[in-house]
Parts: sequence; structure tokens; C-alpha cells
Amino acid sequence: MKFAFLVMGDYDSACDRAAIRRGSTQLIGVSSIEEACAIARELVAEGVDCIELCGAFGEEGAREVIAASGGALPVGYVVHLPEQDELFRELFGE
Repeated sequence: MKFAFLVMGDYDSACDRAAIRRGSTQLIGVSSIEEACAIARELVAEGVDCIELCGAFGEEGAREVIAASGGALPVGYVVHLPEQDELFRELFGE
């Protein structure tokens, strides 16, 4: 199985990448949902089987990536438990 995890922040997807398991698992940093959508299209073309997104994407961002991938593969996004909300607000300022 080929798997990709996209994280969103102050990244440049051209160079902010890492791979393990002989490239079957990728970590790619993106700076926006638009960039993630472009990367998702590339990943589908490369035969990636699953994309996971960091929590910064939220439900709407995940839906945009799903649409960009043509619904060809499963796309998930990370969430946290509600009791962790305050800690996340302190860390990310939201």
C-alpha cells in the first residue's frame, strides 16, 4: 500500500518532503488547501492508495482534497477529542 500524509503550514511542497519504507509512505508539507489539491492529483496519478491530512485542513479542506482527487481514494483528516480544545488553542492560537 502507498500512503501519503499531508501537513499544512509554512511549507514548500517542492522540498518539504520525506519518505519511509522505500517510498511507500510519504510526508509532504503544503502551504495551502489549493497546493494540497494539486499534490493530491499528483498522488493519485502516482498510484497512492490513501491520503491522510493534518487537522489544519478541517472537514471543508478534506472535502476539497477529496474532490481534487476525484474520489479515487480514501482521504481522512486528523481530529482531536473535545477535551483537548484548550491545549490546541494555546498551541495554535485559535
